[in-house]
Amino acid sequence: MIRTVIICGAGTMGSGIAELCARHGFHTILYELDPERLSSAATRIHQNLDALVSKGKISANEAAASIARMVFTADIRACKGDLVIEAIIEKPEAKRSLFNQLAAYNGTETIFASNTSSLSISRIAESVPGPERVCGLHFFNPAQVMKLVEVVRAPQTRADIISLLVEFCRQLGKEPVVCNDSPGFIVNRVARHYYLEPLRLAEKGLCTYAQMDALLEAAGFRMGPFRLMDLIGNDVNYAVTESLYEASGQSIRFRPSPIQRDKVNQGELGRKTGKGYYDYKAEGSGSEAKK
Repeated sequence: MIRTVIICGAGTMGSGIAELCARHGFHTILYELDPERLSSAATRIHQNLDALVSKGKISANEAAASIARMVFTADIRACKGDLVIEAIIEKPEAKRSLFNQLAAYNGTETIFASNTSSLSISRIAESVPGPERVCGLHFFNPAQVMKLVEVVRAPQTRADIISLLVEFCRQLGKEPVVCNDSPGFIVNRVARHYYLEPLRLAEKGLCTYAQMDALLEAAGFRMGPFRLMDLIGNDVNYAVTESLYEASGQSIRFRPSPIQRDKVNQGELGRKTGKGYYDYKAEGSGSEAKK
């Protein structure tokens, strides 16, 4: 049974998952080495809960109870629980190192889940004690809102752990979909071309970012590709594309775009930095950034 959840990484995704778990009755530990980032996450969670109270979606007592179930810490020794969900940098070596550190403070039945968008769960599990308890638990941004969670099964993963995590996701009000470990899993494998084809058009100067977003939104998509990449973070989106490109043997259909590479190198990561394909610092937020 899952009672205590440890979330590692206090960025937008990690803090969102932590807020979600605390709201649904789980004792939640949010672990982050950077004190400033940890403080920002705590502030963001308080603000989100206050907004839900003001909109009448939860009561003030429910908000207070959610906060009471949360612990914010930079001490890895305090990270003891039934389930670990990491939402750190998209580098397999960093994820393996974190899981190995946490294994030293947790029992043999603690489940280790990666929120990776596309990295191989099997490769992450290889050097972790008890690789059969390692799996993927891929939430989508914002985690508090998006219903889908990919529950990723590596060849090593025990079947009972997958069943337990499916039930856990349902307790969070999510729609879990079990998938096998493969490059990009399901959603990112299918959706990659929603980003790459518009980027190809932009490379050739055939359309502006705003034109493509407007056309696709008019066709029924909730958010155009460039607005969506800015929301996800261009660094995260680019890392997923690179991962798929390498995992597919550098297939041309997954070739990363130099436009996005340049955005990342320039620190124009989207909403979280104030500028990406659009300039969010400019008056009338959402104006198109210059190519």
